[in-house]
Amino acid sequence: MSTSLLATDGYKFSMAEAGWPLRRETFYYSHRRGGLQVMPLDVAAFVKSLIPEPKPEDYDYLSRYDYEMGVGFKAAILRREKLSIRAIPKGALFYPREPILTLTGPSALVSWVEPLLLQLNFRIQVATLALSDRDALARALATVTCDEQKAIALETLDSVGVKAVPITVDTEGYAKRVFATVKELVDIVEDPSRIFEVGLRAATCLEQHEVALRSCKDAGVTRTSNVDGAAKLGMVPVGTMGHEHIQRYGSDEAAFRAMRERRPQRSSYLLDTFDTLTSGIPAAFQLIQEEPGNNDSIRFDSGNKKLQYLYAVTRARDLGIRPVNILEDGLDAEATREFEELRRQVGWEPSAQFYGYGGHIIARTMDCPLTRDKVAAIYKLSRTGNTPVMKFGNELAEGKKSIPGEPVLFRRRHGSGPIGLVGQVGEPVPDGYFPLMESAPETPSLVGAQETAAEARVAYTAATQALVDALHRRHFPQQHR
Repeated sequence: MSTSLLATDGYKFSMAEAGWPLRRETFYYSHRRGGLQVMPLDVAAFVKSLIPEPKPEDYDYLSRYDYEMGVGFKAAILRREKLSIRAIPKGALFYPREPILTLTGPSALVSWVEPLLLQLNFRIQVATLALSDRDALARALATVTCDEQKAIALETLDSVGVKAVPITVDTEGYAKRVFATVKELVDIVEDPSRIFEVGLRAATCLEQHEVALRSCKDAGVTRTSNVDGAAKLGMVPVGTMGHEHIQRYGSDEAAFRAMRERRPQRSSYLLDTFDTLTSGIPAAFQLIQEEPGNNDSIRFDSGNKKLQYLYAVTRARDLGIRPVNILEDGLDAEATREFEELRRQVGWEPSAQFYGYGGHIIARTMDCPLTRDKVAAIYKLSRTGNTPVMKFGNELAEGKKSIPGEPVLFRRRHGSGPIGLVGQVGEPVPDGYFPLMESAPETPSLVGAQETAAEARVAYTAATQALVDALHRRHFPQQHR
């Protein structure tokens, strides 16, 4: 069964039209936490199985919802032969913050795959738990959301040679919990049109997400980032801009202008790629001042969102503008109540404040604890054309900083030093290390590895560190004077 072109987030289409869909780019996949983990499958084959088969009716649907795709996107999405995949082999062990997969190819294609590729984290967690703690595995998989999630779990257990555990599918129970969660949010904001769903990347599979979307719709929420789910259920697909779009342009202002000037629809300016207060908000407000009647929005994502919010509304008043506020990332019922109270305190109209929910609706309502958040799975743009790029996300020490360039992973073979080194394509292999992404498949096993994991440390090679330093100097010159 082929993958639908619509089986991704809506902003993948808008970013392609406001960017360079045929440009050669590199993205990488990693887990920010979760300890020592194991890769249970042939990653290259898995990625290839996700590539969509476009149909004319897909493009017709997209055009009806303000995602009119041009010839660049249509050509890029078909150029699967241009896709270069580097990945650790089946059976290999890896540590948090190591880039275990890179995809290089036409921008629109390597970007499109993100939501489905992030679902790989569930397979990895199942395999890791199966090889380390069978009792915990049985508890984690006792009840799942749908038949597809169960099938993925059983397939994964078979791939690592572990006997299956009893698994119960409780789709009805999951649907009820999602409905109750969404209904609580609707009651808080008092209008379901002020809520949209963005949880495709938090789901374990498409079937699970469709179940959740039905419950969202039953609770009155009609907008979702999942374009395929919207098409199937008669909902409205939404999404304008992600961090990758801003990374491509290298500055908030240039990226915001590209979105506004290449698409006639309203824009939502994402604030935190470099720094929300010193870069994102000033750039967004400059554009909003130029055309205040556009009803454009600003989207708060990471960092101290309350501080950012209060600064933004105060500054907006000083400038005489009224941007629409959109809040996402980690929101739950308690946070929603707090931001609704803030909205009332500052006198912002309900119609000018919206909320997007992902994991709170999709993952926290699962009985199974093996969620994306547990390992913090990410898929980040690291190179656009010949330019290395990073996301800083308001957290300059560690936090959400991403890796630039075309990263490769070196594993220590002997001696002392970091267990893993993040290098760059073409860089000589450091003494005492070997390129893990070029090694042969292994038999999956965690036996004898836990003690090493407790002392494990991952570092950058000199080449990677030089890219990080150069990008830091570029985006934060005031800190290098």
